[in-house]
Amino acid sequence: MSNRARSKTRLSRALGVALTPKAARIMEKRPYGPGEHGRTKRKADSDYAVRLREKQRLRAQYNIGEKQLRIAYNEAKRIDGQTGENLVELLEMRLDALVLRAGFARTISQARQFVVHRHILVDGKIVDRPSFRVKPGQHIGVKQRSEGTEPFQVAAAGGHVDVLPKTPGYLEVELDRLQATLVRRPKRAEVPVTCDVQLVVEYYAAR
Repeated sequence: MSNRARSKTRLSRALGVALTPKAARIMEKRPYGPGEHGRTKRKADSDYAVRLREKQRLRAQYNIGEKQLRIAYNEAKRIDGQTGENLVELLEMRLDALVLRAGFARTISQARQFVVHRHILVDGKIVDRPSFRVKPGQHIGVKQRSEGTEPFQVAAAGGHVDVLPKTPGYLEVELDRLQATLVRRPKRAEVPVTCDVQLVVEYYAAR
């Protein structure tokens, strides 16, 4: 296992959420934290530690930095509705997140790589910013020159279907054509992210 895969697995076990298919398999065999004390019962975490862990879980699942999450949180506060739900819905409209949900990539890291390496189109134009906010009605696709490469051929054949959640209702996907459309804004209940968003809101509100 590479150092990167090992670190993702350790982080997954520490946070209690599988960040990659490999991590999911390992967590089934070792359903406890990493390290020599992983099996031992720990003292109850403080309220701060619990809120911090939820924030880290959300960050890890979207593979984003602290600054990006803080910006999204501040935007979520300004929108009508519950801040926590708004936060997840805004993050879910990131281009890299939707590339993953559409089944074009196997992990959020791979989805980010596809975008950065200029393989992904939005309404027919290359977008190389993973944080790009896709709007309802916009189309996501793969550049024609990239469609024939092995990673996208695997995706088009449904090679990631077994490890990804069912396509959510806010996306229309033609996987064999490597095409997807965001038909409406996601709703928190539909987003396949493991996180108590209220604790994330409490974490930021207290700072």
